[in-house]
Amino acid sequence: ALIEAWVDGPERQTAPDETMLIDFGGTGPLALYHLMQQPEYAYLNDSGRINYSAIDKVFVTHLHADHIGGLEEMGFIRAYSKVGECAPRTRPILIGSASMLTKLWKNCLMGGMEAKTGGRAVLDDYYELRILADAAPDATGRPWLEAFPMLDRYEIQPFATDHLTIERKYDWPSFGLSIKDIQTGQSACFSGDSKFEPQANGPLWQQARIIFHEVQLHDQSGPVHALLSELRTLPEDIRRKLYLYHYTDDWDSEDFADISRQFAGFAQPATRYALCP
Repeated sequence: ALIEAWVDGPERQTAPDETMLIDFGGTGPLALYHLMQQPEYAYLNDSGRINYSAIDKVFVTHLHADHIGGLEEMGFIRAYSKVGECAPRTRPILIGSASMLTKLWKNCLMGGMEAKTGGRAVLDDYYELRILADAAPDATGRPWLEAFPMLDRYEIQPFATDHLTIERKYDWPSFGLSIKDIQTGQSACFSGDSKFEPQANGPLWQQARIIFHEVQLHDQSGPVHALLSELRTLPEDIRRKLYLYHYTDDWDSEDFADISRQFAGFAQPATRYALCP
């Protein structure tokens, strides 16, 4: 997902003032390539190539390849591609917990990115690292990380999600995001990969103007994602502001024709969703 923060808005500006990707998976480069073809996203187009310098930050929710598989390409291009004579070479800011970023390098990226001519690289040769400290857990005992800003107007705070359990709940790092406009008090909730957690997420859902929640469309035993059948049990006022994402390719079959009547709908690619319309 691409977050764009604007001072005056896309109607008055050709590019946002700050951008952040929530994850960048294996299909991320192709998604950006398709997105840059749209006139309203022309700032992502650098003479037919992806303008990776337009991406300021990346927040890593967890370490599955569909969420981090594009970071090697972005890191290489930002580090080694030619930039204009007047354009300084900058590193995108990579945001996450200390344990997440350590494992990201050692377990995922180092094999392809460590070797360089005449030496060895480390993660912060490619990315400026923003390590988030632990914050106090909430009333349910769920861990949170410290909040970080965008444009001094938006406060983004990660919360742990129950995606995979090795021995105890939340022992495998995985996060969602609460995004708050501190001027208006409006907020959005981005679930990240997660099982169905109505008790932990209830207060966030009640406060949010808009919710993006991952979904598994088909039932199975022992799921690691929120099942559609579970999300359908939520109160109507929550479902009406909840967009489903992370869905499978059969989302447009007749089996799911009623989604737009039960939820805000399926989140669509190349579509802007405004926190403050």
